[in-house]
Amino acid sequence: MARRHHKKEGAALCNCTSLRKASRRVSQLYDMILAPCGLRATQRAILNHIARSGNPSVGALATDLVLDRGALAHNLKPLERDGYVRQDVDPRDRRNRLISLTEEGRAKLREVGVALGSRTKEIDKAYGSTASVALREALALIASDKFIARFEGTV
Repeated sequence: MARRHHKKEGAALCNCTSLRKASRRVSQLYDMILAPCGLRATQRAILNHIARSGNPSVGALATDLVLDRGALAHNLKPLERDGYVRQDVDPRDRRNRLISLTEEGRAKLREVGVALGSRTKEIDKAYGSTASVALREALALIASDKFIARFEGTV
């Protein structure tokens, strides 16, 4: 029986498969760059988002990162264990927890910024600077509520 050879180059017809493969590749690159800092790309994204948004609730952070609460909780545990984040009871609604960066978390983000330094520019250069900007814009749209509304036909 003849073996079928799959074409390795070119765009796949499935957006989901293509996005997942690209996401895994980029995550691998970032994980490699961040390894000396002791963080993974997902953990960096969480710390970065907390730094930008102040003291988000667990629910708001999960929504903003497009993660379910269980996945977020799983990723917060090592960050909390290592002293980079803390969870406090929301004084306005004691059922909610607010996430905040500790001073150690801010220091870790500065360390990560140094580690990433020119490496992110290398990634942009490998893909193309203009294409990188366009890619981030396209991905931001796909991750947005606006995209979901278009998909569901409510816009």
